[in-house]
Amino acid sequence: MTTATHTRTDRPGSRLAARLDGRLLSPGDAGYDPARTVWNAMVDRRPRMIVQAASTADVQAAVRFARDRGLEIGVRCGGHNVAGFAVPDDGLMIDLSPMGGVRVDPVRRLARVQGGALLGALDRATQPYGLATTAGNVSHTGVGGLTLGGGMGWLARRYGLACDNVESYTVVTADGEVVTASRTAHPELFWGLRGGGGNFGVVTEFEFRLHRTGTRTLVAEFDFRAEDAVPVLEGWRDLSAAAPREATFTADVGDGPAGGGPLATVGFVWVGDPERGRRLLPALRALGRPVATRITTPSYLELQRRDDSTGGHAYRRYSAGHYLRGFPTAAVEAFLLRGAADLRGGGSGLPGVGLQAHGGAIADVPDGDAAFGHRGTMFEFGAGSRWTDPAEDGARMTAARAAGSAIAPYANGVYVNSLTAHDGQGGVRRAYPAAKLARLAALKGVWDPHNVFRLNQNIRPAAA
Repeated sequence: MTTATHTRTDRPGSRLAARLDGRLLSPGDAGYDPARTVWNAMVDRRPRMIVQAASTADVQAAVRFARDRGLEIGVRCGGHNVAGFAVPDDGLMIDLSPMGGVRVDPVRRLARVQGGALLGALDRATQPYGLATTAGNVSHTGVGGLTLGGGMGWLARRYGLACDNVESYTVVTADGEVVTASRTAHPELFWGLRGGGGNFGVVTEFEFRLHRTGTRTLVAEFDFRAEDAVPVLEGWRDLSAAAPREATFTADVGDGPAGGGPLATVGFVWVGDPERGRRLLPALRALGRPVATRITTPSYLELQRRDDSTGGHAYRRYSAGHYLRGFPTAAVEAFLLRGAADLRGGGSGLPGVGLQAHGGAIADVPDGDAAFGHRGTMFEFGAGSRWTDPAEDGARMTAARAAGSAIAPYANGVYVNSLTAHDGQGGVRRAYPAAKLARLAALKGVWDPHNVFRLNQNIRPAAA
């Protein structure tokens, strides 16, 4: 009598596993739980299987397998989406993290970036040549998710959004085919990928245009008591409107030292020669008497990593965002209050709120040139909270929503990458003006008529 030995070929998906260059993970496998863990610890879903793709062919095989079996598809790169769309419950996750390579051509100033690369990998590959392209502010964010939604970063006012710097995309479509989208090849798909999110396929490679940025930066931050900061923020707003494109003005409100009350921090980030950036300092110092001042000159790589700890994994998270075309005094006052006036019980658990300036090269791009909308934005607003105790979930989410609601009367749209699962189709309509949304829906009807890629801020396909 013999005993059967159960091998990987006995398991669901064994035929898929045999075709992969990478790995297939199922519940119980070593590596399964780390692979399904994403940036927002509130997300705790269990995919039926995880394909850790090592090649474009792996992505093709995974898409075809999931499509043929009606499995919901999630695509993971950095896992930073606050809604956790990378993780399908009882579906198939395509984990692109093994595809994290970056190849730089310093002569042509181009970078070919695999779909699973993180922003830090892109920066580390380009900075030895004094080159960079627009990327976000946390180095462990995925290049793919950031870029497909638009891609804001410290270089955007000078060189445009991340999506404005893409020369071509390599895409696995809903039918499992591979296409290249550029201005000359599938130009309408190229248009949609520039801000339309993950609705049209899985991007396995990006080709980015690079810029001679050097390696030096300057960061200026001035802290004021929030209760005294209305005129400070008004002056900061006016300085931002006239600032050189190397400068991205920022403002934040958060809890100060224990017993000291909330603090408003205003300043800017400058990429380039710090001495030129210092010319802006006298005007900022003239805004008032700060309680603290920080002027630092990190390298560009240090700048790109400076928010990594606050942006780290293992926290529960919730956020709310808006685009603002203007920042009138009433909005300044609402910003400083952080929604506290709308919350019973006062300021317990109030979120941090922040502003980052747009304009410059972002606004130079014609509105019809890309799916990304709201090119006329002055500031992007975000309210965010992080915590560890699940018992705080309700209060923390309510506080972040209240801060967002306080700014909503002054808003004109929202960044698609900042939408939560609760925003639904209303959020999608806020992210894209009506004409763009209709064009995106028509494009979805061409490339994904059955909505195979629906675990995202979903653009529903127009009927044929």
